[in-house]
Amino acid sequence: MQSMKNNTALLVVDVQEGFKVNPERWAQRSNHAFEKNVTELIRTFREASLPVIWMLHTDSDPGFRRTDPEFRLMDFLDRRDDEPLLVKTTRNSFTSTDLGQRLDAMGVRKLVICGISTEQCCETTTRVAADLGYDVDFVTEATLTFPIGTLSTEAIVERTEAVLRGRFAKIVNVAAVAEELLVSAT
Repeated sequence: MQSMKNNTALLVVDVQEGFKVNPERWAQRSNHAFEKNVTELIRTFREASLPVIWMLHTDSDPGFRRTDPEFRLMDFLDRRDDEPLLVKTTRNSFTSTDLGQRLDAMGVRKLVICGISTEQCCETTTRVAADLGYDVDFVTEATLTFPIGTLSTEAIVERTEAVLRGRFAKIVNVAAVAEELLVSAT
């Protein structure tokens, strides 16, 4: 794995108000420290002067249509004007956007991934990124998910980490990312 230098970017995947359209589902979410952890990652990347790239997902589901009032970043986020905001129509962040070209233009070879949902858009983006040759850190504690059928959020997170670890990504926490950025800066 490469160290985090100027070749690293934070990808904030689908942290959007559309997930709150169904209050019952939102109440079942995993990771109630999500907002704090995502905010800390963003702060850390900004302090290191490394890029933060934002993704929004659009489809025909309520809250995710471009015309829906919930089609926006969650209120706790403070995206800056110089931080790209890309809109995707696929589960992964690459296929329906120019993310790959943007990363190449910035010289990015390593991605740190956070967002919603753990096993869908975050995991799918991680798999595609690894296949495209990017080094990926998956920050599980800065992702969240919801129960699916009989699967609990704990089971989903455990499965996601198991299938990504060592093949597609390194599983890390917010503190490890901050530490690696600090070491790279010295």
